[in-house]
Amino acid sequence: MNPEIVPIHRNEPLVDDGMLFVRTEGIVNTMIRMPLVLAGLLVMAIGMPLQTSFSSTRTLELTMYTDGSTHISTQIDIETFSPDFEIDLFGPSVDNFVAVGADGFLLTSEVIEDKAVVDTFGSSSITVDYDIHDLISKEGRVWTFSFDSPSDYTLLMPSSSIIVGMSTIPKNMEILEEQTKLELSSGPTEINYILGIPTTPVDTKPPTITPPPSEDYTVPIIVGTIAAAGVAGASVIIKKNRAKTSPTVQKEIVQEKSTEEKSVDPQKIFDYRPDMREDDKKIVRFLSENGGQAFESELRKKFLQPRTTMWRAVKRLERLDVITITKKDMQNLVKLREDVEEEE
Repeated sequence: MNPEIVPIHRNEPLVDDGMLFVRTEGIVNTMIRMPLVLAGLLVMAIGMPLQTSFSSTRTLELTMYTDGSTHISTQIDIETFSPDFEIDLFGPSVDNFVAVGADGFLLTSEVIEDKAVVDTFGSSSITVDYDIHDLISKEGRVWTFSFDSPSDYTLLMPSSSIIVGMSTIPKNMEILEEQTKLELSSGPTEINYILGIPTTPVDTKPPTITPPPSEDYTVPIIVGTIAAAGVAGASVIIKKNRAKTSPTVQKEIVQEKSTEEKSVDPQKIFDYRPDMREDDKKIVRFLSENGGQAFESELRKKFLQPRTTMWRAVKRLERLDVITITKKDMQNLVKLREDVEEEE
């Protein structure tokens, strides 16, 4: 059966002016909503934090201590026309906040809860150091480190610590003088660890060695003792004569004697400052073993710390009246104070 085409006839003629009428309800609603959407996007863009839009983290280093605190050291590249830069901190419990510009000058800063406002003074990058107490908790013997990092970072574990659990796999791991250094990726990380207890040897007595009974060593011992006494006496006389004739040598001997007499016992310093941190005690012990003084660069090499971290450590000891910092040969010379016992 073939389909038939039936023409459709309109009963009403078209309007004479030929106008086409279109339904406009949806267009009106769209025109009303569009400015509101644009306004919302503008508000979101304005409310964005400055560090998200105009900064990038170059380095992020974390150092954990045995007392449950963590030291944060980060270098941030900034591009802003504003003299102030706002930084989001990793918690509200912040101590010893320091901000340094690209030229090494200390910048003015103000910490408000978990944020810090730094006067950049036109610097293109800033280095920020501070201590925080919000990343580590303890239950029994197990310590737990929890951190959600916005970028890749390095983590230096406490001395003699033993990792018993880890939520992520580190990119790299190495041991630096009884401390484990981890390289971790951005994102949440949880590490469980315990502090190891150093073990002492059970038997430390040296073996006893007796000479064979058949041989007699009395005469050689007496002769050797007399000869040694003669050599020692001659050397003493020569040293005395040189000291009398050479004022330089005499001055050095006097300085060595005065240094030995005025050496500061580290334990007296620890008794004077019982709340001193363990890493600061290591610096005091090293200074005491090094004649009571050392350059700041020597301390950085000894403890493998960056410049800003060691600078903050020696400034902390200076505030505790334990050391003095002086300039020598364009370097910072760190000395143990000899009057610690007198101020006790």
